[in-house]
Amino acid sequence: MPTPTSTREELLALLREGGRGAANRQAERLRELFVALERAMPADLSAPGALEQLEGVWELRWSSSSQPYLAVGPWIENLQLLAPSLGRGMNLLRLPGPLGPVAGIAVEAAIKVESSQRVQVRFQRGGWLGPRLGDIRLQLLRTVQQPFPAWLDITVLDDELRLCRGNAGTLFALLRRPDLSITALLPETPAQPETPADGPAPEA
Repeated sequence: MPTPTSTREELLALLREGGRGAANRQAERLRELFVALERAMPADLSAPGALEQLEGVWELRWSSSSQPYLAVGPWIENLQLLAPSLGRGMNLLRLPGPLGPVAGIAVEAAIKVESSQRVQVRFQRGGWLGPRLGDIRLQLLRTVQQPFPAWLDITVLDDELRLCRGNAGTLFALLRRPDLSITALLPETPAQPETPADGPAPEA
């Protein structure tokens, strides 16, 4: 009978092997491991050290969604930055490799931990996030309007792996990116959401 450790190791192997997008070919097995690990190792954001563990840069390696902005493939890095200590988060799509810092498509959000697993997400602005030139970060971000409540349920969390469910029911499996700095990627100035412009916000 599989143990939580063996289930986790198999899931990690599927997410890592074959490069970005390879896990899509094992979607059925990934779903099985996903649900099994949720039952065996449920996250608890109220536990000591959990929020520090949540904080950082994570890369999406598989999702159950067919939406283009939630795609996983060799041509794109789909990153999610979570900083509960600052009340901030950001989704960032960018090219892999040395071209990554040159330009990315970002959606910034205010986040708040509401329960032992749920994180409230309030999207605030999105657009182009460019490279840093000296002390200046090139960016073109406009305020977005969030027409519906959004949240992220963190169902499994450890130093390497995060499993979660979005407000639309999408399953997400992410791996930590310890090589990337959340402070280097987040815009220096948090969004000011008082004057929203028209435009839909993506799923958390």
